[in-house]
Amino acid sequence: MIWIKICGTTNLRDAQLSVAAGADALGFIFAPSPRAVDINTAGEIVRAVASEGETIGVFVNQAPCAVADVAQQIGLSGVQLHGDEPPETLAEYRYELSGRKIIKVLHADELLANPHRLDSYLAARGNIDAILLDSGSAEQRGGTGATYDWDQILPIARAIRDAMPLIVAGGLHAGNVARAIELFKPWGVDVVSGVESSAGEKDENKLRDFIAAVRQTPASARLRA
Repeated sequence: MIWIKICGTTNLRDAQLSVAAGADALGFIFAPSPRAVDINTAGEIVRAVASEGETIGVFVNQAPCAVADVAQQIGLSGVQLHGDEPPETLAEYRYELSGRKIIKVLHADELLANPHRLDSYLAARGNIDAILLDSGSAEQRGGTGATYDWDQILPIARAIRDAMPLIVAGGLHAGNVARAIELFKPWGVDVVSGVESSAGEKDENKLRDFIAAVRQTPASARLRA
């Protein structure tokens, strides 16, 4: 099945709603954001739901040892590097994080402006487990609710997918995720604002509709088979 991550988890209720709806992973943001969560709260949530799916911490430009320390304290199964972490630093993240999943986020607009930027990350793919293609900028890293130009970015997305697992994010919701899956054929999808009632608060109906929309796509059915 297509991997589904529900990001921006801030409370136990939302975590439980997400896993009950069928999410494969929950995201916890440890960076400036209206969806940020403190370590103690995140730890309580992770302990309550870790047996039901993956728990991924989202970090922005934090040192590998600091990321690993939080991951160890909370018991995260993986991390998402959502900053400007250069490809030459990824080996250190891999070393510090040992067997935990590492997802590197790249922003679509930056790749469109400089397609060769992707080459160095693909060359370092042995140190990461997936690349997440997102909208956003240095000012607002994610959770913008905005999409990017899917047709224009498609050749870059294909290059990622041909080399390693591709996760698609950026303005996804129940009404457009099937089209995104059809176009990008990703390994996974990641959603924040598309399943919220307000920043940091999940909407149960939007959660269920989003996950149902993913599971009902022909691509998801093929992967199940």
